[in-house]
Amino acid sequence: MPKEHTLNQKREIIESISSRMKSAKTMIFADYRGLTVEQDTELRRALRNAGVEYKVVKNTLTKFAAKENGLEELYPYLNGPTSMASSDTDPVAPAKVLCEFAKKYEHFQLKVGVVEGRVTDINGIKALADLPSREELIARVLGGFNAPISGLVNVLNGNIRGLVVALNAIAEKKQQESA
Repeated sequence: MPKEHTLNQKREIIESISSRMKSAKTMIFADYRGLTVEQDTELRRALRNAGVEYKVVKNTLTKFAAKENGLEELYPYLNGPTSMASSDTDPVAPAKVLCEFAKKYEHFQLKVGVVEGRVTDINGIKALADLPSREELIARVLGGFNAPISGLVNVLNGNIRGLVVALNAIAEKKQQESA
């Protein structure tokens, strides 16, 4: 029979994973088998820079957390070494970093993802990774707002420029007539 202390630790871990599942916009599970320490450090650094939380999880405890969140569809994927990357803010960041890393190192294998509470396969994760980042989307929207304003400024400048040219021509004509 496990000790009470051990059971409490496991309950805390399950609660931590469960709350992470509730709050995360995107979670991706991967098999990290075969990575060297340097490669793992590189992956963790890239994920940290992207604002993504990354941890190695125990499959049995993750299954309990998945059951609490109604994500029983994850069960078939929770075997072998499993790591979990998640983000509360940017749904694209974990997919981008992990897909890039999976292309770079063939040992690193993506398993499954959860996007906005729905389980998605590897193809869904790759499609998510191909989306532009939040910052790129904001820049595009702001650029879209800026384009009509720039067009208006150019039209107004064109009219003013035309007026100046016309007045200059009239002034030159008057000078030639008076001379």
